[in-house]
Amino acid sequence: MTALAMIGLILMSCIRDDIDSSPGVKLSFSTDTVSFGTVFTDLGTPTARLIVRNPNSKGVSISSIRLSNPDSNFSFNVDGVSGTEFQDVEIRGHDSIYVFIECFIDADESLTPVCVSDRMLFTTNGNTQEVELEARGLNVRRLRGLRVESDMTLTPELPYVVFDSLIVEKGATLTILPGTDVLFHDKASLTVRGQLDAVGEPGAMINMRGDRIDNVLPDVGYDILAGQWTGIRIDRESFGNRMDYVDMRSTSEGLQIDSCGDLTRTKLTMTNSWLHNSQTNVINSQYAKVGAYGCVFSESPLAVVGLTGGEHSFVQCTIANNYLFSAVAEANLKLSHCLPEEAAGNDNPLMAAAFENCIIYGLGSPISPLKLDGSNVFLRNVLLKAEGKDDSNFIDCLWDKDPLFLTVRSDYYFNYRLQPGSPAIGAGNPLFVTEECLYDMDGLDRLSDGNPALGAYVFTEPEKPRLGRAGRRLSSSRGWN
Repeated sequence: MTALAMIGLILMSCIRDDIDSSPGVKLSFSTDTVSFGTVFTDLGTPTARLIVRNPNSKGVSISSIRLSNPDSNFSFNVDGVSGTEFQDVEIRGHDSIYVFIECFIDADESLTPVCVSDRMLFTTNGNTQEVELEARGLNVRRLRGLRVESDMTLTPELPYVVFDSLIVEKGATLTILPGTDVLFHDKASLTVRGQLDAVGEPGAMINMRGDRIDNVLPDVGYDILAGQWTGIRIDRESFGNRMDYVDMRSTSEGLQIDSCGDLTRTKLTMTNSWLHNSQTNVINSQYAKVGAYGCVFSESPLAVVGLTGGEHSFVQCTIANNYLFSAVAEANLKLSHCLPEEAAGNDNPLMAAAFENCIIYGLGSPISPLKLDGSNVFLRNVLLKAEGKDDSNFIDCLWDKDPLFLTVRSDYYFNYRLQPGSPAIGAGNPLFVTEECLYDMDGLDRLSDGNPALGAYVFTEPEKPRLGRAGRRLSSSRGWN
């Protein structure tokens, strides 16, 4: 036997002699339950990591690592090696190994999530310890490269997942019913050349978001991350679109409304919708006629709302910015082609816009430009995060005031309802409350207590439940998103 071989045998013997074989040896785990939450059937899950630690001073030998169910929905590997069972896995004293776990659930006919579970068994010196595994499989309807060439309706029974593009062709209408979830894969988009009729209702909003429904942090969903999908583009030849009670979020480009130069027809009417969390603008409208009533626009590193020319009406809206992932580079509201000096070399008419009973507040400056002398842009009864005074364009405004939103940015909690004591409470003009915005996103009457609050939400005392017009308690999600 060579000297090198003898040294190897001696070293192996020393390691083996340092293995604790007592039956009282215990492992510790980074968690006692690996939960994948809700996952889509037929797609598989992200990989979960389980850390298995040996807290003892001596090494241990795990005689078996396996799943309880041989026909399990779960699969795993140990330190990068796949298998169905591992034997004699050694962990040195005060060291650890990684176990990576995935789950796959077959599709079926169920309209509700199907729960699956298993147990991962670790046997050491005759002592077996368990880690629970659980997931809920949700069936979805998959849309790939779909061109809507005749009228089509999306219904709420199961979510839709758009994997690349969804295009509504000219002459066709895409109708989306209350409570429908439309999820978009990475870089997927919706283009409207015909007409979009997305009309939800209180307690049954239409969700448009990315298809990552797991958590990026404990109790924090992936949809706080912008850039999960591209967004919506309304083509220059598309008119008569509606987005009512729509929650659209987590995009890279937000809602883009192409230039048409035709102000005789309305491009888009939005009521009681929340558009938020975009890598660029949340909404960008070019030379179009757009109305927004009771809406929230929030979270963007550029202007949350960017408007160029056109005819725009924003009533009872909240424009706010608490973007998380980069510095805010532009004003919350950016107005272009609205001043006489911007008309040179551009045949499009200057902007005509009104902002009434609104709030503009958040990171960055509130509005650009702040001087609008000579323009046809008016802000009436608007709370602004800026020092200033009223003039012929700023009328009955609240300057340099904090609306006291319920939002807590550091806790990833974004809620643009008002706290007690907010200066926005009762500061609105009831004459601006039209039929489109008489009820807020929660179904509450703006004029029930006299002058309305500024912004998208009716103020209610904290102890009062938030009830819709039908008297039911409203939920912000359907349990999986």
